[in-house]
Order: sequence, then structure tokens, then C-alpha cells
Amino acid sequence: MQRICSSLAAVNYDVELVGRNLPNSKPLNINYNFKQTRLTCKFNKGKLFYLEYNIRLFLYLLKQYSTAFCAIDLDTLLAVGLVSVIKQKTLIFDSHEHFTEVPEVTNRKVTQWIWNNIGKIFIPSAKLCYTVGQQLASILGEVYGNKFEVIMNVPALVDGVDEVSKVDAFEVNNSYIFYQGALNESRGLEQAILAMHQVENLQLWLAGEGDLSEQLRELVIKEKLQNKVIFLGFIKPENLKTLTMNAKIGLNLLAPNGLSYYYSLANKYFDYMQAGVPCICANFPEYIAINNKYNCSELVDCNIDLIAKSINELLQNKTLYDTLKFNSLKASKNFNWSLEEQKLIGLYNHLFNK
Repeated sequence: MQRICSSLAAVNYDVELVGRNLPNSKPLNINYNFKQTRLTCKFNKGKLFYLEYNIRLFLYLLKQYSTAFCAIDLDTLLAVGLVSVIKQKTLIFDSHEHFTEVPEVTNRKVTQWIWNNIGKIFIPSAKLCYTVGQQLASILGEVYGNKFEVIMNVPALVDGVDEVSKVDAFEVNNSYIFYQGALNESRGLEQAILAMHQVENLQLWLAGEGDLSEQLRELVIKEKLQNKVIFLGFIKPENLKTLTMNAKIGLNLLAPNGLSYYYSLANKYFDYMQAGVPCICANFPEYIAINNKYNCSELVDCNIDLIAKSINELLQNKTLYDTLKFNSLKASKNFNWSLEEQKLIGLYNHLFNK
């Protein structure tokens, strides 16, 4: 969202990003070129949170003047959609995932039905819809009866990183396996932790927090892996980039629980790519398509032994490691924000006849 808002603000759109304030939220970065607002809720998870947040968001947006309102995923669409109808303003829908098919929702049929119907009420009337990959664009377009464009969630090219400088870094400053992102269900985190029993002389660093934060910490203690698995908590984006670049291997593991993950294209995958860090990645369609063209990652099923085998193979096979590193940096020239930014600005300019 910071990339999208910054890019639109840079071409003279007046942008405000509205989010929520959590007890452990980091201070806002005041150097961005767009306005930022955080809403504080009494509830921070579960049905009461979603209800409270949408009410607070609705009341806040109702007082704002705007040419258009953009909902980010279905969990903000009720408030944003209602305000756009009441104010008769343009509705935009930005879908980062197939929300009704995430693991936390797929087994809760009533919850899934509610979110799905919110989408069916508002999305058909949205003037612009976009999502992160072509597979999801096709699926969401069919489900909600509106065309979805593709704006990939990719980072900017990393300054000072090229094929020559990074490809020979096999032995230098690469002291950990790295995962960045939410510590949530079906991210392969339990399997990755247990795989560390089979990996010598390297730690697994986890950057982020989530629904499984406490459970995963308990698992590490139970398995006596405190010296091999390190929890970093929330990391600022500027620090996250440094951690990613200095990692030996990146992890982007997913279990096939829900279509959202199955057709995903995670931003962490491209962060590893931009940094020239070989990635052990979910063996899912979008990643298969990229890997068939660029051969830039190891694709594995979410299995403890397979994960451990892939890690050890990358640690022991310098030729394979350097090949994936070189190919990642080569692929990054085609998957970066400077390219996606132009598509994004083009869509908004067309919408507003600029």
C-alpha cells in the first residue's frame, strides 16, 4: 500500500491511506508524500473486530471529501462500498488475495458466505478492480462479474545489487535462512521450524507476527530449537530490506489450503528475487510459471523432509546456489515496481480522464 500510495501521490493524486492502530504498531513514517490515518479499535481480532472496524471506518470516511474511495480486500469493502454509494462517488477495489478462500475463512461457512455476498453486492459496480496475479484476476472476475486488472505486488529494484556483485556472495554475510511476513496458518512455518532439526550450522530467522506467534514460539521450545530459530517480531520496511539482502536462503512456503494461497504471488517472493537470495518456494501455479521461464527458485511441497532436503542442497551445491542467485537477479529486471507503477498510474489516469 505504501508503494501504491506513493506512486499515485507522485503524479499529483491527493491520497490518504487509512488503517488501524494496534497496541504494538510502529510509529507512522512521516516522510511519505501521502496522508496517513489510523483508527483505534477496542477489539483487535475476531468477528467483533471486523464489525467495529467497518463501523469506525464508515463513520470516518463519511466525513471525508473524496473523488473516489478504494477498498483493500473484502474486509474493508462494506464500509468503503456504503460510503461510495451514499456519497455517489467512484468505488475502486484492490484485492490482495482471494479473501473468501484464505485458510482462516474456508472452514467457516457462515463467515465465508457473509464476505462473499458483500463482494457480490459492491464489486460489480466498482469502476476499477485490480489484483496481484493473472490467475486471481480471472477467478475474481468470474466470481464477482467485473474485470480485474493485474498490478503485481513487487518491490523496486534494489540499488547496488547486480549479477556480478551478488553472484559470488556464497560464503559472505549469509548466516541465516529468512522468512518475512505474517506468522499465520498454512504458511509452512511449522514445517520449516521442524525441518531445522535436519539443518546444521544455520539459523532460521522469522520476521513478523501473526495468529500463530505464540503457538510457534511454544513449538520451538518444545522441540528445543531455541538456538536455531529466532523470532524477530515486527520489522520496519527499511530494516527488512537489509535483512533480506543478507539472508542465505528465503522461504515462501504454503500449504494448499484454500484457493487464495494456491493462486498467490506473495510480495516476499519478489523481495527475495530483487535481493538475489535463492528462494525455497511453494510448488503452486504462478510460481511454476515464473520458474519455468527463469529457473530462479527451488519449488517444493509443504513437507518437513522436502524442505530440509532443499535447504541442505542449496547449502552444499554452490553451482546450484549461484545459478539461482544469478537467475533471480536477471528475473528481477522484469518483476519490479518501476514497471508495475506505470500500469497502475495508467489505470487511474484512464479512470479519471487525466
